[in-house]
Amino acid sequence: QVLRQFVRHESETAGSLVLERSMNRVQLLGRVGQDPIMRQVEGKNPVTIFSLATNEMWRTGDSDVGQGGDISQKTTWHRISVFRPGLRDVTYQYVKKGSRIFVEGKIDYGEYTDKNNVRRQATTIIADNVIFLSEGSMKDKV
Repeated sequence: QVLRQFVRHESETAGSLVLERSMNRVQLLGRVGQDPIMRQVEGKNPVTIFSLATNEMWRTGDSDVGQGGDISQKTTWHRISVFRPGLRDVTYQYVKKGSRIFVEGKIDYGEYTDKNNVRRQATTIIADNVIFLSEGSMKDKV
């Protein structure tokens, strides 16, 4: 049986409740930027947090693939939060800076107030699956 997720909204024309399928899924493959930290806000469950770098590479110039030209690269950093109790603890214990991992989850846009009482935007990936592909950095493998 297929699992379906629905979001309710009011139809502008009929004013009745309509069920609509929706999806918020993210898949990332990259390297961990720093050892995870575990935080706990009073009255809430703990969360493991770490950063993950993904790279986009492309060849510049008019040459064909494999034929000269410069290679350019852009690194994007993602904030990963793990709330699920078992996964949160394993991630905190075994993920290390430089580890290559695959993360599945959903993207979350939120706000917080910093220590200077300024409201800031925050984009976070809420992980519900983390797959460990390697330990350590590439320097350790060479």
